[in-house]
This record gives sequence, structure tokens and C-alpha cells, in this order.
Amino acid sequence: MKVSVIGATGYAGAELLRLLHNHPKAEVMYMTSESHTGQPISAIYPHLRGIYDQKLISMKEIDKIAGASDVVFIGLPHGHAMAVGKALEGKSVKIIDLGADYRFTDTKTYEEWYKVEHTHKDAKRVYGLAELYRKDIKTASIVGNAGCYTTASILALAPLVKYNLISIDTIVIDAKSGVSGAGRSANLSNHFPEMYDNFKAYNVGGHRHTPEIEQALSELAGEKIILSFTPHLVPMSRGILSSCYAKLKPGVTAEQVDTAYEMMYQTEFFIRLLGRGGYPATKEVRGSNFCDIGWHIDARVGRVIALSAIDNLVKGAAGQAVQNFNIICGFDEKMGLLNVPVYP
Repeated sequence: MKVSVIGATGYAGAELLRLLHNHPKAEVMYMTSESHTGQPISAIYPHLRGIYDQKLISMKEIDKIAGASDVVFIGLPHGHAMAVGKALEGKSVKIIDLGADYRFTDTKTYEEWYKVEHTHKDAKRVYGLAELYRKDIKTASIVGNAGCYTTASILALAPLVKYNLISIDTIVIDAKSGVSGAGRSANLSNHFPEMYDNFKAYNVGGHRHTPEIEQALSELAGEKIILSFTPHLVPMSRGILSSCYAKLKPGVTAEQVDTAYEMMYQTEFFIRLLGRGGYPATKEVRGSNFCDIGWHIDARVGRVIALSAIDNLVKGAAGQAVQNFNIICGFDEKMGLLNVPVYP
């Protein structure tokens, strides 16, 4: 399959290129950058020397890109992918957007949280969290790749919600991310002296991944879920650890919780269940498409704590995009994604 990457010079775009290089059924045709047009990608990312040395083009050449591509990956900031989507409308090319523009079934929710008018409201899109939406992804033309915090948090909570084991109005998510999740653009808050030996919360009560988590969990529950989500930045480059809390419904046992996770994920290759008492760690999934999940029962307060760890640039972005690419194309879902985590 011939693919192109629009917005190739962000962290997620570069990670996508790394994964696509090892994919036996993908050939990269074009990669774009508006700020580095005409330069070889290896000049921006020297680790790609000898692997990708072709020059970056402008996404203004969208007709050229579409004519040469079966699938287009979009790695642009929110608000930009929908213009590309409209430009590709009617063409025989599939879209996988790593940003937020196509993640929401209700574009009003997107506009409320992202403060941007959605200009492609009628686009037929599918939410790109493979483990929950695989059947829909298979026939999709546009896939809105799930976000990083959302992937970790939804996968940790999904069995508890699906099997009606928790009081849904008690969900609290406390998640920590490496700084690469904030993107490659320079920002004082992500400056090394600001982050080194530091640990801080941000966007408390207002992070844009909140409605995305609520959307997926509400669909599982069959009723609207509103939850509390607090993100944190930790001084590491990549990785997310999500700690999710909820009250168990009266009479729910630890064994029922165990069974829920096993039933939901026993056939999912990329979800590794550490079981009750397990402690996922970011270093144990680094560079891989795995999501490690463990859970604990605090009987004293009747609460379950679900923990998950992912690499935010792989399972939380580029790896998930490749997983969705495999589903769309009818390939083995693991193709190009059998990377062993990098340790230590």
C-alpha cells in the first residue's frame, strides 16, 4: 500500500516513519512540512539518515499526494486536518488523522473544547481506538486516531464500565505524561530547566482529552458519563501512566473485576494484563505498541484502581495509526508493530 505522511516533522510524524519503515506492506511516497519544505527529512531528524532521505514537500500539492497514495496519515495540530480531509473528499484515498479533528461524533463538542470551528461536519468518521471500534474501522474512509491520554485511560476503564461494575459518577483519572506529548514546538513550560527535577499538573478540569474519554466510555455504558481528569507532566521524554479510580457497585467482588478484564482483553495482542495487584510501568512499554494494565481493589473504601501504561508516541499516536492502517487494509493487525519494548 502506498502511503503519505502530512505533517511528518512532528514527533508523532517521525515516529510514524520509523514504524512504517519496518512495515512489509507499506511504501512511503510523500511526506510534507510547511516549515521545512525542500529539505530532506534526515536533515530535521538525523536518526533517519540513510533510511529516509527524500525531500519534504508542501501539503499544497495535495492532488499529487492523493494521486500517489492509498492511505494518507495526517500529523498536524488540531484545526488543520479537516481542511486536508475536505481536499481529499471524493478521492479514492483513506485518511488516518493522528490529531483531534475527526475524533468526535458531535462536532459541537469539538468546537466547545478546541475553540475552533469544524469545517468538515458531514465527514463520515470513525473513532480510531482499535480494541473497541475494530469493526467500524475496517470499512472507514476517515479514522480519527484516539489520543494518548485517552487510549491509556479508556482501555484501563472499559471493562469496568462495559460490565457495569462501577458507579459511573465516581470516575476519577489521574494521568502522567512524558513531555513529548506536548509536541515539538518550543514552549517555556517544556523548557529543560523548567521540567528537570519537576513534576506538575496542568489544565485541571479542562484538558481537551476529557470529552474524548467521556464519549467512548458513555457509548460502552449506554448512558452519559461525566468524569474528572487531571493530567500531569513528568520529566521524561515519552510514556504515559494512567491511574483510574471508581467506586465498585455494592456486591461486586474482586473476582468479578478479574473476569471482566480477562473476558474483554483475552484475545487482544497489544493489551498485556498484569492482573490484580499488577503495576504497569512506562519503561516496560517504551518504543512498543503495548498497553499494560493492572488493577487493585481497595476493600476498605470499596474502590477499584485501574492502572495502565503506554508509550504516548506509539500506542498513543503512531503505533495506533499503523494498527488502524492494518485493519483498514485487511492486514494482520500486528504487522510492522512487533517491536520489543526498549529496556532499560
